[in-house]
Amino acid sequence: EKLEGQNVLDTLKERNLIEQVSGDEAVVRELLSTPQAIYVGFDPTADALHLGHLLGIITLKHFQRAGHTPVALLGGATGRVGDPSGKSVERPLLSDEQIAANITGIAENIRRVLREGGDAEDDKVKFVDNYDWMKEFSFLDFLREVGKHARVSTMLAKDSVKSRLNSEEGMSFTEFSYQLLQGYDFLHLYRAEGVNFQAGGSDQWGNITAGTELGRKIDGASLYGITFPLLTRSDGKKFGKSEGGAVWLDPAKLSPYEFYQYLFKIPDDDVAMFLRRITLLPLPDIAALEASMSSPTYAPNTAQKILAEQVTRMVHGEAGLAAALAATAAAAPGKGGVLDAAALEAVAKDMPSVTVGR
Repeated sequence: EKLEGQNVLDTLKERNLIEQVSGDEAVVRELLSTPQAIYVGFDPTADALHLGHLLGIITLKHFQRAGHTPVALLGGATGRVGDPSGKSVERPLLSDEQIAANITGIAENIRRVLREGGDAEDDKVKFVDNYDWMKEFSFLDFLREVGKHARVSTMLAKDSVKSRLNSEEGMSFTEFSYQLLQGYDFLHLYRAEGVNFQAGGSDQWGNITAGTELGRKIDGASLYGITFPLLTRSDGKKFGKSEGGAVWLDPAKLSPYEFYQYLFKIPDDDVAMFLRRITLLPLPDIAALEASMSSPTYAPNTAQKILAEQVTRMVHGEAGLAAALAATAAAAPGKGGVLDAAALEAVAKDMPSVTVGR
C-alpha cells in the first residue's frame, strides 16, 4: 500500500535531519513510499533523556506522522556494557536496579513526546528492551552465531574505536564488543518485528552499519541506516548542555520554566535551524519567520519565543508550557503575578536570592 503525502526522506532532508543514508537512496526512497518499521535506540545511562536525545525522538515522530511504525529500543542489555561512541573514557557500570529505574524514566520521556498532540498513530508506538533477548544468549552462543560473522579489521576501522585506541585511556574488550550487540539488535528486530530501518546520531554510523552487515551476512537481509547530524550551535558548542549541566526532558530534573528559558536564550544565528530540526512547525512558517528577522519591525526574540513554546509543549505538554509561561511573565521586571510554590521555586533558581533568618 502506497503512503500518501511527502516521502519521509524528503521531510528529513528539508529539516536537516539526514547526514548519511546507507545503501542506494533510490531504493530507500521507494521502500519508504510504503509503510515500514524503524527503530532508534536509547541506552539507560541516566534516569532521564536530555535535549540532545530529542533528535532521535523527533525523527521517530516524523516517521510516525508519515504512516510508518516507530520502535523505541530501550538498551537494558547495551546499557550494561556502555557505548564508546563519542566518549573519551569508559562509562561506569550501572547496577541492575539503576538500569531498571533508568529505563522507566526514559520510556516516559519518549512516550510523552511521541504522544503529544494526540496523533492518531499513538497505538503504533512500540517499546522493546534488548535485555529481553540478550539475557538468554550465552557467551559461547553469541561468539558462534554473531562473532563468527564479524571481521576484526572492520571493527577496528570504526571511528569510535580508532579514536579510543589512540587515546591514553585505551579501550576495554567490553566496549569493543558494543558494536556487535547493537548490530545484533538490528538483526533481531528485523526477524521479530519486521524492522528494516534504524536511525541514530552521526556518531552511531559505525554501530548502525555493523547491524546492516550482520543482517546481510547472516540472513541475506537488506537493512538500512539513516543518521542525523548531532545538535551543535553555530559557535561549535554542543546543544543541550547548560551552565548547570544537561537540559533534561524530565520535569523532576529540570522544571518546564528552566527548560523554556534555555530555549528562549538561543542566539539569533541558531534559532531558525533549531525550529526546523526540533519542532514540527511547518517549514513555510519557519521560512517566513526567518525572513522577518531581518526586518526593522521585527520584535527581538520573537523566533526564540516560538521555539521555546513549541518544544516546551512537545516535551512537557500544555500544562507544562502554561506553568513555564506563567513563571516567565511573573519573573519579568515590573510585572506582578501570583505564583504557586512550584513556579516560585523554579523562578528562584534563576534569580539572585538571599536566605534570611527569622
